[in-house]
Amino acid sequence: MTVRPSHLPRLRRQTLRFLNDPESSLRAKTNPGTAPGLDALASHLGVADLFWVGQDMSALAMHSGGQLAAARWTTADRPSPCGLLYWDEGVGHVDAQGVQIPVEACVWGPHEGGLLLWLLMSRSRLAAEVARIGRYEVAEEEIPPLIPICAATLPVTTEPASLAEVDPQLPQPVVAALAAAWLLMQQPQLVDRTQERADKPTARAYARDGLPSPEVSIVDLRRQHTPQDRDPDAGTDQRTYRHRWIVSGHWRTYKSERYSEERRADKQWIPSHPKGPAGAPLLATEKVNVWRR
Repeated sequence: MTVRPSHLPRLRRQTLRFLNDPESSLRAKTNPGTAPGLDALASHLGVADLFWVGQDMSALAMHSGGQLAAARWTTADRPSPCGLLYWDEGVGHVDAQGVQIPVEACVWGPHEGGLLLWLLMSRSRLAAEVARIGRYEVAEEEIPPLIPICAATLPVTTEPASLAEVDPQLPQPVVAALAAAWLLMQQPQLVDRTQERADKPTARAYARDGLPSPEVSIVDLRRQHTPQDRDPDAGTDQRTYRHRWIVSGHWRTYKSERYSEERRADKQWIPSHPKGPAGAPLLATEKVNVWRR
């Protein structure tokens, strides 16, 4: 099953049933040493803001995260204190003794002076993989819709913490992609954020409990193109070009007081983009990356 934004509230609600039931397979058949982490996961998931990240945005987060050397995990750097973020089509893998387990969601929240980050995969993805192999069947009634894979606590410090020192239980590319996604969400010129309500059955279930229908923030790339026929860095000579060329995406660091005072991100992603006059020939290089939005 494809997970759409309107599905997230229901998946969250059903997963909480497993986490809060001591007799569920998730609790009764799990190592007792993981109980505190699962307790924290239930606490965070219950109050989490919900985010659904589109495929293009996920790809950009993975790419730009690969260029981050460090990240901050403070409350001011997060899109919300506690959150559930679902990556459409997943975002990397966890290596479990040679088995590559896909990561499809992240849940975060404060824990013991740091930030607890859980990585999860969907039950539907597990069922699809098992069906593809054809050897086993998944007892879906015994498995939560969002399956916890692994977790670790990230340091909450005023200065960015090195991503190279991330707890080895967490794959660094996934953690870097999450940090990049948080930074990118703060760039309205690059990212569209819209709201979508829960599906009707879930909304009715929330209403029976006296709760408002939850909303999901959809995060995706803004569709835009601004052709340029002059080089903005060329000074005052206003040189005109007869070709186009590709400028690679990169992070730009800001040190202005405005960012410090507002405690917003001090990095901005400058996306790959063509420069030069519209319609002019594109200069070929040895490597051309084409990204269709």
